[in-house]
Amino acid sequence: MRQSRQYRSPYAAMLWSLVLPGFGQVYNKDYIVGFVLMVWEILVNVKSHLNIALLNTFHGDAHSAHQVIDYQWGLFYPSIYCFALWQAFNSAVVNNNRLAGVEGERRTYFSGFFLGMVVGMDFGLFWHDAHILTYFAAAKVWDYPVFNGIILGLFLGLLGHQLENKVYRKYKRKITPNT
Repeated sequence: MRQSRQYRSPYAAMLWSLVLPGFGQVYNKDYIVGFVLMVWEILVNVKSHLNIALLNTFHGDAHSAHQVIDYQWGLFYPSIYCFALWQAFNSAVVNNNRLAGVEGERRTYFSGFFLGMVVGMDFGLFWHDAHILTYFAAAKVWDYPVFNGIILGLFLGLLGHQLENKVYRKYKRKITPNT
């Protein structure tokens, strides 16, 4: 009997979603979810003027980046982006577990990392002021909403990943008998 789905690399799915939210879902053959995420990404990107803010940021024009971005729409972007990465990875894992005949595992991966990324990116977009962090040598980077969001997102993402691993290990030790 032929399988309807083949092995999907979770990391490839996540990287496709890194390119554009929804591409990882298309890679996993989750077409409806992928299409919805692509539409949401494009809508939020256009409404928030994120690409123009990115362009201004890369040209070193922080003032224009602040003026052009619509933060009310921009705060949706980290959630869509991180959910697409998380869902693509975990969907590929579930698919591969089904192919291997593993039905019992219900663990998700990178939840702490992506939740931390969302919170950090939202704080970074909303709270960006170089005057607060003047004791850092590269304090000017904190004045750009995009860079600030990425830096805080990565920091809180790594913190969330560490917390998730500690909680998961502690939980696993409680349910696994010592041999």
